Amino acid sequence: MKITIAAVGRLKSGPEQTLLDGYLLRAESAGRALALGPFSVTEIDERKARERTAQSARLIAAIPPGATAIALDERGTTLSSPDFARALAGLRDQGAGEAVFLIGGADGHDPALRQRADRLLSFGPMVWPHMLARVMLAEQLYRAGTILRGEPYHKGD
Repeated sequence: MKITIAAVGRLKSGPEQTLLDGYLLRAESAGRALALGPFSVTEIDERKARERTAQSARLIAAIPPGATAIALDERGTTLSSPDFARALAGLRDQGAGEAVFLIGGADGHDPALRQRADRLLSFGPMVWPHMLARVMLAEQLYRAGTILRGEPYHKGD
């Protein structure tokens, strides 16, 4: 199952980009035998979509036909890492060919995007910078692969 992170803003070269690239590389390796991947990132240029409504419209346009859309949103469901891994495996096992995780800009998602999403996912009640949310999601994708493979990376059980 192909997995895309569609996010508002361009991540510049620096520590966040290094972390994102590293976790996506690890996720690719961990997920290969599990039919999870390839992993990619689609960036929405904030200069061309400054308002939340325009950003959400561009994110919606980035959802390929038939893909499962999962919006990261503070109103979403919080999942433990094992539950997140099971949810990904469930999508894959139900025949989803692609999952797209949607990360909004500083003002979050427009109601139209939340309504279009198949699922809302939250990283908890705290609000995180959207650039860090990419890194956190990439790490959880990697962690999900290790959990599903039965590797000892996850110590939370």
